[in-house]
Amino acid sequence: MLKIDGLVKNYGKFTAVDHLTLAVEKGSVCGFVGPNGAGKTTTMRIMAGLLNATSGSVMIDEVEVTKNPRVLREKIGYMPDFFGVYDNLKVTEYMDFFAGAYGISYKERGPIIDNLLEIVDLSHKKDFYVDSLSRGMKQRLCLARSLVHDPELLILDEPASGLDPRARVEIKEVLKQLQEMGKTIIISSHILPELAEMCTEICIINQGKLAAQGSVQEIMQKLSQKRMIHVQPLNDVERAIQILKEQPFIRAVVENTRDVEFEFTGTNDQLSNVLKQLILAEIPILSFKEKEGNLEEVFMQITGGESI
Repeated sequence: MLKIDGLVKNYGKFTAVDHLTLAVEKGSVCGFVGPNGAGKTTTMRIMAGLLNATSGSVMIDEVEVTKNPRVLREKIGYMPDFFGVYDNLKVTEYMDFFAGAYGISYKERGPIIDNLLEIVDLSHKKDFYVDSLSRGMKQRLCLARSLVHDPELLILDEPASGLDPRARVEIKEVLKQLQEMGKTIIISSHILPELAEMCTEICIINQGKLAAQGSVQEIMQKLSQKRMIHVQPLNDVERAIQILKEQPFIRAVVENTRDVEFEFTGTNDQLSNVLKQLILAEIPILSFKEKEGNLEEVFMQITGGESI
C-alpha cells in the first residue's frame, strides 16, 4: 500500500527527514512514534501531498505521490493535528462543503454524509453548529470529513491530542471500525500505550530516520537480550525458586508474595524446558508467562530518552 524510499526533506541546513525508508502493508494500522522534531509530521504532510520532498519517493499503490496529485487525493484521507475554525456552519453543512470539494454530486452527498456521521456517532449532532461541539466531537467530525471520498489510506496526525479519556476511547473505537472496513491507517500519537493497543505495527522515528519497525513485541525482542518471566505456583514457592535457580539462562530470581519473576536469556525451547522441570518436580503451576513489553521503555531505549 505505502512505500517510502530514501525520503529527504531539508529546510536550509536542517534535515527534518533523513533518507527515510519504510513500507506499510494494506489493511495495517501503523503507529508513528518519535520525539518532538523527529520528522513525523513532515513525513505525513509529504505523504498527503502538502509538502514537496527534497529527494526520495513516496508510493501509494504503486502511484508516485508527487507526480500524480489527482490520484493521490482520491486514495488518501488526511486528518491534521488541528481542526481549524468554521464559524456559522452546521455539521451537515461542513460535511457537504468537503463532499463538494471532492467532486461528489449533490444527490450522492446526503446518504454518504448520513453514513459517515453514524460511523463517528455524530448523527444526533447533524444540525448543531460545528463551533458548539466538544473537542472530542470535533475530532470525530474531522475524521468523518477525511472519509467523505472513501479513501483507501488514512493519514491521521495526533487524532487523540488534547482529548479526555472518554473521547480517546471513542476515537479508538472508530479506528477499530475503519480497520475492519479494510482501511490502511497511519496514525501518530503521543499516547504510547493506546498506540500499542490499536496498532498492528509501530514505526519509531528518531532524527528523521526509521529507528525500528514491527509489532511492539517484535521490537522488544530485537532490542532486549533478556525476557521477564512471571510464574505463579499454587504452593511451595520456595522449592520452585530453588529449581529455577538451578536452571541455565535464568538470573535475578525475585520472589513476590505469591509468585516469582526471573530474567531469562535463552530460547523458547529452553524456556519450555524450565516449565517442564517445575512440572517434573510436581509443583502445580497456575501461571507461567512472559511479561508483555512496554512501549514507553522501547521508546526511551531507542531515542536515548528524548521526550515526545
